[in-house]
Amino acid sequence: MKKKRFIFLPLLVFIGSFAFSSPLENSTWGFSMDLPEGYKFSGGDGKNTFSFSHPDGAAFEISINYNSPGQRTEGRAYASVEEMSRDVKAKLNSSGDIEFFDYRGKKAALIELDYLQQRVSRMAGWALCVELAQPNQRPAGQRTEGSASASKPLLLAMAYGQAGKEGLEALHFSALDSIVPEEGDRLAPGPITEFAYPRETRIKASVFALDCEAWIFEEDAEAAQALIDREFEVLRRYQNSPSWKEAWIRFYRAVYRDSFDRLTDIAFQVERKLNVPPKGNRDFANQALKWVQSFKYERDLFGSDFINLVSSAVEGRGDCDNRAMLWAVILKQACIPSAMMVSRNYSHAMGLADLPGTGARFEMEGQKLLVAETTADVSIGLINEAVSEIDEWLGIPFE
Repeated sequence: MKKKRFIFLPLLVFIGSFAFSSPLENSTWGFSMDLPEGYKFSGGDGKNTFSFSHPDGAAFEISINYNSPGQRTEGRAYASVEEMSRDVKAKLNSSGDIEFFDYRGKKAALIELDYLQQRVSRMAGWALCVELAQPNQRPAGQRTEGSASASKPLLLAMAYGQAGKEGLEALHFSALDSIVPEEGDRLAPGPITEFAYPRETRIKASVFALDCEAWIFEEDAEAAQALIDREFEVLRRYQNSPSWKEAWIRFYRAVYRDSFDRLTDIAFQVERKLNVPPKGNRDFANQALKWVQSFKYERDLFGSDFINLVSSAVEGRGDCDNRAMLWAVILKQACIPSAMMVSRNYSHAMGLADLPGTGARFEMEGQKLLVAETTADVSIGLINEAVSEIDEWLGIPFE
């Protein structure tokens, strides 16, 4: 076998990654969402109501319900998630069930939609109702009329389409799961995943090859893999689409968001074991890189081909993209800015980090980030000459 040649390359430049789609932020109410590619704004006031449509026939609507004391608001004001969700079901005459749950300290409900639209077309889908932060709990600059004694604002999101139409269910759940009710939920599993796989039982798991244990939830690996498989199903829709790059970025962004909080103690234990005695950022990043490089190379060409990061960290297995993301999460939790880059033509991925020193770099969103090869035993900054053509790479910013 011919030995691969790894080289330090001149500064690698990628221009235009900032132009790809990013999550939609609502400064009025403090929530955000990261809809699958293709959804276009189709109506609403852009503040309290929003409507989106997808060319494949999926619809997505959001409305905010909030009345402060002494403030008149058109329409009905709901006192609770329970009241709002039951009224939605009644108004639509939907035959679906309602399930109530808690999402990260907020009351929430998942409503199954099954109803006749204009007494002609049968529609199906799901709706999510969840509490938002109180107006006085929002960051400075997001003032809302009313007092702290007002009931919490409620967000209602409806994802639906023609009943029986193939492929819409994954779009519906992906859109609803992308909702971030408030800032503290930005790097935590989404509400649909949390509903389906509630994190209830904390256990200790051995971290691969580091002679230490970390706290995780018993449900974390299964939940994380379920999200990956669903998002991969969504991603496959865009294989031949002009927006395939945007879809790839969103896929990795969704996995990163779901995984980040699940890996908190794993990342802490990795840093604790590898950063003794205390090292500079580059030295620690190199130690973490050597750890993921030691994993067993494993792929699933018949599935999503991405092993969830919890299983990867405790079992020491995975291929290039899940190792690159795991490395990036560990660095980010150690306060080192990080990202990853992927190549469809090379079928490869590498980590990126804001680190000092020499080596091949990749420019993304104005930052010149050092590259990290996670599947070969080489130091940070080295890249295989066979995969060094810059135009073949796509930067993946996670946040």
